Amino acid sequence: MFKVTSFLWLFVFGCSSVSSELIYNGLSNSFEPDWWQSEIIYQIYVRSFKDSNGDGIGDLNGIREKVPYFKSIGVGAVWLSPIFLSPQNDFGYDISDYKEIDPIYGSMADFERMRDEFHKNGIKVLLDFVPNHTSDEHEWFQKSIQKVQPFTDYYVWKDPIIDQQGNRTPPNNWLGVFNSGSAWEWNEERQQYYLHQFQVKQPDLNYRNPSVGEEIKNTLLYWLGRGVDGFRFDAVNYLFERKDLADEPKSNKIGFLDTDYDSLIHTSTLDQPETYEMVGVWRQMLDSYRTSEKKTKFMMVECYSPFDKTMRYYGNQSSPGAHFPFNFMFIGTFDQQSNAPKVHNIIKSWFEGMPNGMWPNWVLGNHDNARVATRSNPLLVDGLHMIQSLLPGTQVTYYGDELGLIDTNVRWDQTVDPAGLNVGPYRYTKFSRDPVRTPFPWDSSYNAGFSNSSHLWLPLNSDYWLKNMEEESKYKSNLKTYRQLSKLRRSPVFVKGDMHLYTLSKWVFGFSRSFYDHPTYFIVVNFGSEIEVIDLLKVRDTLPLTLKVKISSINSGYITGNIIHTKFVVLRPKAALVLTTAKTNSNS
Repeated sequence: MFKVTSFLWLFVFGCSSVSSELIYNGLSNSFEPDWWQSEIIYQIYVRSFKDSNGDGIGDLNGIREKVPYFKSIGVGAVWLSPIFLSPQNDFGYDISDYKEIDPIYGSMADFERMRDEFHKNGIKVLLDFVPNHTSDEHEWFQKSIQKVQPFTDYYVWKDPIIDQQGNRTPPNNWLGVFNSGSAWEWNEERQQYYLHQFQVKQPDLNYRNPSVGEEIKNTLLYWLGRGVDGFRFDAVNYLFERKDLADEPKSNKIGFLDTDYDSLIHTSTLDQPETYEMVGVWRQMLDSYRTSEKKTKFMMVECYSPFDKTMRYYGNQSSPGAHFPFNFMFIGTFDQQSNAPKVHNIIKSWFEGMPNGMWPNWVLGNHDNARVATRSNPLLVDGLHMIQSLLPGTQVTYYGDELGLIDTNVRWDQTVDPAGLNVGPYRYTKFSRDPVRTPFPWDSSYNAGFSNSSHLWLPLNSDYWLKNMEEESKYKSNLKTYRQLSKLRRSPVFVKGDMHLYTLSKWVFGFSRSFYDHPTYFIVVNFGSEIEVIDLLKVRDTLPLTLKVKISSINSGYITGNIIHTKFVVLRPKAALVLTTAKTNSNS
């Protein structure tokens, strides 16, 4: 489906080399995309979206109230952070019952009303599913401690190593992601260690026990029966560990303590061959699930893995894995120093790396990483959304990024994220994810319209009085740009058209989309800190002498409908434009 062709090197104004490359040949006119290929997937951090009952925590009824907002920004599917019964030690990623809704978020009846409201408006509902571990308060774990069958081996239990002095030590050197220390915890009652790759209160399930796989499949079927449209699978690359429990080698990374997770290379605990097989089993089950609607049941998987191992989660055409693994390249490799060749290579590498026939996706932010406006520059948000929205593939948006929100300053005394709490007050700012999980600002009223509570679970960003949904709906803003892009991306040019990538200068990146006799679109983004003048006729001499501005970033100095000379496209620092060959009086 995707084909890479050779480089063509050109020059602009004789001062900088420009690369033009056909990356994607496009699709046939008869191609009809599946819903997950054409729709925007919007991640909702449930605790922070809308509080309906005044307890300071977002809930399902609050989300249901906002369905018109999702329609207004062109969202076709919502992905909810975990809503299952949980002690909330890791805010839902520690599940004590996979088949119950946590009362913090509402009831099963609330879930069903929310689901029905979304479905009535043509929006799919995806659940965040946590397959690697449960809470230590889950019934399975409590019975596993007591060796009650069939739960005895539902978790990874191992005997201690006794050293020469008779001291008890863990089975190996594996480290926990969050707890800054061993990934093994001694259980006095069972007289064995259990594995927890995350928190102590999140014991790892033992997928080498076939009964565990059956339990998880039955849980997925339960929610499919409840009308959900698919799942995001959390931390799938942790599912299996090496049988021989081999120690992991030192990474020798600078700035990490020996007890920090990143001090090791995780050869024994990540991306094991059996993990890919399990992902394939889940995909096969979802594909075989049929309802009267016969709509695809979707799966996307999270794996912060090396590039080649990430690509393996796609599977292949004869043995598919996930519909896609998340593309974290803009999260993991793009920063304030990134230039046009870097962005060119980020995009090219994903297309080159995908197995044949697979579908790309583009992710700028999520609940585990600094917001895109903070990682890059607030003035680049529109340009990055132009790239994300108008490249071939599925767009995944983290709540609030459409407003251009920045990270909230969360003090140590306000910190609740275990990843921050576990490392203490002197290192928490490096590890805590609280700054990206704060409440959504709806308006400039009390608590930004999020809640009428006197205490919120996390503080609002202090600029909520200006940076909120209501205010941004009034003037040229990140939100208005996002809405324009969500409409434009439905055009056949962006659903089916081909794509060229252009490195127009060291700091100006561009790409074009074309499809048969439809207008051609050029997207240009200046990642630099100086004004640039670009001659697009140098890279595509078939273009007309003038182009029309279809969408412009808030800092560009242009508005929709402006006419620009193709030889002299002036880009302010961090500015971005969507240009079209459509006639001036055309609505294309």
